[in-house]
Amino acid sequence: MRQTLTAVAVAAATFAGPALAGDIDTVRAFYSDILTDPAGTTAEKYYELFSPDVVSIPTPPGGEGAQGMLNTVAFLGQVVPDLTWVPQEIIETGDNRFVVRGLATGTPVGPFFGVDPATGKSFEIMSIDIVTVEDGLITHVYHLEDWTGAVAQLTAE
Repeated sequence: MRQTLTAVAVAAATFAGPALAGDIDTVRAFYSDILTDPAGTTAEKYYELFSPDVVSIPTPPGGEGAQGMLNTVAFLGQVVPDLTWVPQEIIETGDNRFVVRGLATGTPVGPFFGVDPATGKSFEIMSIDIVTVEDGLITHVYHLEDWTGAVAQLTAE
């Protein structure tokens, strides 16, 4: 009986333990390979990092699920081709979740959040994301971006 309880405790600790070492690399790749190169993001590249059942909260402008995120990334790639999104800090919470404070910069070349026509100005905004990685794929992303600040920078006199 004691051996069974020990085995159950070890198994529970394994599944409830910290994220795998490669999980933080998946999170970093989200920023370097997808958000910093949205125009170059293909469905194949996307699904190397994201679960087909990914949940993004709030729902991105492109719609729900993986296709909605792909639509949003494609939009960003067209409208902000020089977009860069760099993690400034990544905190591992120990439950396959990562809190990421990011910095996004870019210069829209077309209509962007009501700014039309493009002004030629750039923006620099902060984002906060909570990213969950399971089995090496991103399954949930809770995100907040300062798009109001971006619009203010793009329309400033």
